[in-house]
Amino acid sequence: MIAKPMKKVIRYNRSETRTAWLCLFPSVIGLLCITYLPMLASFALSLFSWNGLGELKFIGLDNYIRLFTIDTKFYASLYNTLQYAGMSVIGSIIYSMAIALLLNRRIPARGFFRAVFYLPYVLPALAVYLGWKWLYDYNHGLFNYIVKLLGGTSIKFLDSSALVTPSLALIAVWLSGNLIVIFLAGLQNVPRTYHEAAEIDGANTWQRFWMITIPCMTPIIFYNLLMSLVSSLQVITPALSLTKGGPGTGSYYMCYMLYTQAFQSHKYGYGSAVAVVLFILIAIFTAILFATSKGWIFYEGDDKE
Repeated sequence: MIAKPMKKVIRYNRSETRTAWLCLFPSVIGLLCITYLPMLASFALSLFSWNGLGELKFIGLDNYIRLFTIDTKFYASLYNTLQYAGMSVIGSIIYSMAIALLLNRRIPARGFFRAVFYLPYVLPALAVYLGWKWLYDYNHGLFNYIVKLLGGTSIKFLDSSALVTPSLALIAVWLSGNLIVIFLAGLQNVPRTYHEAAEIDGANTWQRFWMITIPCMTPIIFYNLLMSLVSSLQVITPALSLTKGGPGTGSYYMCYMLYTQAFQSHKYGYGSAVAVVLFILIAIFTAILFATSKGWIFYEGDDKE
């Protein structure tokens, strides 16, 4: 009497599993063909010298040796990439959290302002950077026009090695509308009862924000931090559209170095070596972030005592 229902359950589970695998199959194939196989090919190609047309010439670790010992632009690209990532990630997290806190309040035309702050994220990248190019223009840009009105002298935002990366990082901060939306969703899920209890206990606005809102938002902060870090380390669009890696090597980032070596100089093996180093760099920072997250991420129901 009991065996028949069990057989039906087993058959049902097998059928469900089979259906799940059939549904997942296209995604798995796409992931293999678009992500993992090209990644493995890049690792392999980094051990060869190849111009895209001739024969593959195995050279072992020569590309890496040249990268770390001869090519001085590599260290400039590494420094610029880390500088850009640090500025854009920290700026984006602070800016998007601040805007999300404001948009979470009951203000007039709240829906309109939410759309306004999200809009930069969905605008075409080329249009965005052309607009910012005009804002930063030394002779006719809006920012320098305001500086002159205040009695200052024109600033070389994109023509100064010291200012070009902060200027490009500012654009990344302005484009962080997706982070605002995610933070806003997280804020709406912070239990109201916690704030009410703290308010009864006499906690002020800052104390409630620091002791309740921030701990409840740590999973969202971690996610935004991770996504922002990975995308910032792969920066290339501003260098391609605005600066071409200049002035000098001021905006010569690792992804831009990869692009110039592989697709302009046709040194595909050397470009692949840059890609592998960038992959390892991203993996290291991601591992550090995951390793340190256990000490500061709070999930509802956790006991951190």
